[in-house]
Amino acid sequence: MKRSNVQLSIDGIAVEVPAGANVAAAVAQLGLRFRRSRSGEARAPLCGMGLCFECRVSIDGVAHQRACVVVARDGMQVQRDD
Repeated sequence: MKRSNVQLSIDGIAVEVPAGANVAAAVAQLGLRFRRSRSGEARAPLCGMGLCFECRVSIDGVAHQRACVVVARDGMQVQRDD
């Protein structure tokens, strides 16, 4: 039987999303911003297909991952930049 949801952690907050959802959907589900610009403005995905790089997060210790193109996996640890 195929699982219908996966559970991951974003800044230590557990979130469950449908299997096949991307990391950006998980961040959005929690209502969190993605990153801040150098001037401090909150940024969010603009394109949703990996071109704009506005949704960058660290995933399992690897920085600058585009959340909109990475499929969420069970146990994944996501950190937003601050």
